[in-house]
Amino acid sequence: MAFQPALHAEWIKIRTLRSQVGGLAAILLATVGFSALAAADPEGGDADPLFSVFFGVTFGQIAAIAFGTTAVAAEFQGGALRVSLAAVPRRGRWFAAKVTAIALPVLATGLTTGFVTLAVGGAALGEKAGGFTTADGVRAAVGCGIHLTLMALLAAGVTAVLRSAVAAVGLLVPFLLIVSFVIGDLSGSLADFLPDRAGQVVLHGRWDGALGPWTGLAVTALWTAAALAAGAWRVRRRDA
Repeated sequence: MAFQPALHAEWIKIRTLRSQVGGLAAILLATVGFSALAAADPEGGDADPLFSVFFGVTFGQIAAIAFGTTAVAAEFQGGALRVSLAAVPRRGRWFAAKVTAIALPVLATGLTTGFVTLAVGGAALGEKAGGFTTADGVRAAVGCGIHLTLMALLAAGVTAVLRSAVAAVGLLVPFLLIVSFVIGDLSGSLADFLPDRAGQVVLHGRWDGALGPWTGLAVTALWTAAALAAGAWRVRRRDA
């Protein structure tokens, strides 16, 4: 099977599963909801008004990780991977189609989320929204979509390696919510190169670390590429 039919087949799998559609909705709702709450805090926008508007990405990325994880983990249940590989014998092509089918809807949802968050968070922030320019807001909205996509793909790669949604979520979520903050407090600039922190630099109006908005996303992209390469290797080497 050529790549385009394989991609179409993987897209059908995603759009016909309620949990996957719900996962995309959760990315939008979690990001916008928590961002609005943070922006409405009268003291929340003092340090960095732009990041206050996009604070909810911290929680939206968890939904993105869940989406990427469940999309891949479904293949390791009930012999689904055998059926997929029977249709697409080239494992690298199948994995590329799976990854693309994850990336495209998350990117579309992420960009929508970014601009909705900018509008809602800016309104909630009120007069403090003047603390950043329109260009800063657009850059953060686009960066929001890219960051969420990279986190979903990172999760997809890790899940392909571990072959378990529980194991992947159990590794990534505590790392993002706990370990990243602990390391950040203890290691200074070293934490700037962690995947979640590096990617979120683009959401800040000002930053003091070693990375800028786009170099931070590049670092996250390198983490994601490494995870996907490991996942592709695992798919090629392991029996279905």
